Amino acid sequence: MAHTSGDIGWGILATGKIARTFAADLAVTPGARLAAVGSRTPEGARAFAEAYGEDRTRAHASYADLLADPDVDVVYIATPHALHLDGARAAFEAGKHVLCEKPLTLRAGDAEEMVRLAGVHDRFLMEAMWMACHPVIRELREVLGAGRFGTPRHVQAELGFRVDAPQSDRMFAPELGGGALLDMGIYPLTFAHLVLGEAEALTAQAVLAPTGIDLDVAIAGRYPGGTLATLHASMTSWSSRRASIATDLGRVEVGPQFHHPDQAVFVAHATGEQVVLEGAEPVIGVGYGNEILEVNRCLRAGLRESPLVPHAQTLTLLRQMDALRAAAGIRYPDDPDAPA
Repeated sequence: MAHTSGDIGWGILATGKIARTFAADLAVTPGARLAAVGSRTPEGARAFAEAYGEDRTRAHASYADLLADPDVDVVYIATPHALHLDGARAAFEAGKHVLCEKPLTLRAGDAEEMVRLAGVHDRFLMEAMWMACHPVIRELREVLGAGRFGTPRHVQAELGFRVDAPQSDRMFAPELGGGALLDMGIYPLTFAHLVLGEAEALTAQAVLAPTGIDLDVAIAGRYPGGTLATLHASMTSWSSRRASIATDLGRVEVGPQFHHPDQAVFVAHATGEQVVLEGAEPVIGVGYGNEILEVNRCLRAGLRESPLVPHAQTLTLLRQMDALRAAAGIRYPDDPDAPA
């Protein structure tokens, strides 16, 4: 049934760093309110609710209690990647809609199961790919699609930063989906997919840590129309975090951080003329607010997936990452072909 009136009640499952950023944007997003938060401890839930909620925001000392809360319409799942499927399954069984942090799961098979469960329970499901909901990215896709900047021939995108966490951190844990590809590489891959379409071929080279996770990964791709892409993700170095699109008429620079850019600037080679795209709508908070707005819009319209982040796109990208991991020798313990 479509949600037609009043603020949509959000529940946040888990209270880590990304949940805090999300909650700060939720507080400034029209038509949404933080109804409840669930943590593994009562202290954690209370502190989060006090920091980001309002007087009526409930703090639950378990995920099960959060999912049983009647004021929660949709749940944002902010646990580590490996725990997403369990959280989403429980949310669907409780009758809640789901926005699940990216990547949706560690591997495509688990994501297919999550999509299947959403259908069985007739609930909305979207991967939290906030970049696809960002006003600048949306305008860039529209303008490129109309041919205004010419025909793209090459896309370059990189996202990297030095991770100085201890080896015990989830970023270094294969069983939690640690590594550069799933945390950072998903952004360049998604960017190329958004502006070029589905890849026809992808190859990867990776440098692995002693735990088996990828510290650095370089990807080369061929896309429809003979367009190429070079994509990079890193846990060991400070990349530019920019993206560029070379066309037969000029060049587009997207940044300063391409996954939530301030602008995209096209410079025509022949004339030097510049076209600056800043998005047709305002950025809400740091950009998670636009993702929240899209979920709210879909729920009010009675949709079960978003046209901006459709299930097929999410599954395509996870299948790409499965294949890239296999080619680069990156294995997680529960992979079908993982060593015993």
